[in-house]
Amino acid sequence: MPVWVVVLLAYLFEFANGWTDAPNSIATVVSTRVLRPLQAVGLAGVLNLVGALSGTAVAKTIAGGIVDPNLVDLNTIAAAVLAATLWAMGAQYFGLPSSESHALVAGLLGAGFAAGGLEGLEWSGTQKSLIGLVTSPVGGFLMGLLLMVLIYRIFARVGRRLVRRIFGRGQVLSAAFMAFSHGTNDAQKTMGIITLVLLLRDHPPGQVPTEFDIPIWVIVSAAVVMGLGTMIGGWRVVRTLGVRITHLEPVQGFAAETGAAAVITGAAQLGIPVSTTHAIGSSIMGVGATKRFSAVRWGVAGQVVTAWILTWPSCMLLGYLLEQAFKGIGS
Repeated sequence: MPVWVVVLLAYLFEFANGWTDAPNSIATVVSTRVLRPLQAVGLAGVLNLVGALSGTAVAKTIAGGIVDPNLVDLNTIAAAVLAATLWAMGAQYFGLPSSESHALVAGLLGAGFAAGGLEGLEWSGTQKSLIGLVTSPVGGFLMGLLLMVLIYRIFARVGRRLVRRIFGRGQVLSAAFMAFSHGTNDAQKTMGIITLVLLLRDHPPGQVPTEFDIPIWVIVSAAVVMGLGTMIGGWRVVRTLGVRITHLEPVQGFAAETGAAAVITGAAQLGIPVSTTHAIGSSIMGVGATKRFSAVRWGVAGQVVTAWILTWPSCMLLGYLLEQAFKGIGS
């Protein structure tokens, strides 16, 4: 498959990421009416870019830690990216927050297995992804819960109107932190894919280096494409996270965003691909549970969790089938 086609598929995936996943970083600040949608989108776009420029640990995990570059080819990468994109767009159609992070990893695993069997898979990056699969929702829930309890304790004797004013302003900062954290992790997925494509293009089979840098043009272009996706669509996802799971006030939005952003940023520093959807969705649940257990619409939350669970097997199967199909076309 031509290099330009695979790179185009990678950018299509990043656009879908912006459409379906990046809205997670601004859902709460829009739902609490602290910022208007266009203001929030602008904030998300700028801070996503800044976050994307802050490091490349996750990109290197995707590029060299999921599949063995010496046992796969461009067809394998195309199959993985297309599988993740199809899953993302399907989730968007039903208004469900999907995890493009885990969709891409699962797609790579399925396509990599079809290309090179178990030897075509790398354990280091897969292990980090599995760690992220567990720690991001659990960490997000606990951080949201603990921050909300702490805020309740500190502001117990402060008037409701003053609290709303304080955290109305504070939520602008927490939304910025959330958008920045999204850039540090999610924007790096496509960077890793495009870098892997360039490595396969520039080196013969069996001679792909294990040490490499992420080109600056790859970093900037991936962040810009994701920002465009956020601007053009994704408001159904904002509604699901910001309105349907639980009713949010600015103070709850501040706690949810800050808790989720802390989990995502910490994971990015360790090179662990995590899902913004998992982190912010579970953090919102944790915040909602502090009011009363019934304040969380667990039926909607259950639909979201079901989408998370189905992502891995579905995208692995899609990646496997697409790789087999591309092999058949090539032969």
